[in-house]
Amino acid sequence: MSGTAVLLTLVALLTGGMIAMQGPINAELAARLGHPLSAAFWSFCVGTSILALVVVLFARGSTDFSALRSIPLYMLIGGGLLGAVYVLVNLILAPKIGVAALMSLAIAGQLAAALLLDRFGLFDLVQRELSVGRVSGVLLVLVGALMVRML
Repeated sequence: MSGTAVLLTLVALLTGGMIAMQGPINAELAARLGHPLSAAFWSFCVGTSILALVVVLFARGSTDFSALRSIPLYMLIGGGLLGAVYVLVNLILAPKIGVAALMSLAIAGQLAAALLLDRFGLFDLVQRELSVGRVSGVLLVLVGALMVRML
């Protein structure tokens, strides 16, 4: 494995760990603020502020804002809407079912959805057929997630 491949793998693992920390941090914020929606709102305010700074520093002048008129609505609101739901559900579920169960079930759900996205080539993705190996791999992750949750 090349040095770049190792670095990218480590970055992926690190960000996965960061996602695991996001739920409990936001859950504690919700407890202190008194409502999960307030915590989700604050989380997105901070995230938006950080991204605005990064855009100013690294993408200034390269964004084609005139393209916004021709972009389908689902593209403009879909990612933010899905992200908001994900953050809100995570901060509600983390203290109720535990972070390990939450993350393992979320990963199983992500993989199941990914199989469907690949199978039908949705969102201009390359279409990839289902195989016994791919479906079995997702089922194994699901079984593992259920074991983390129930055992």
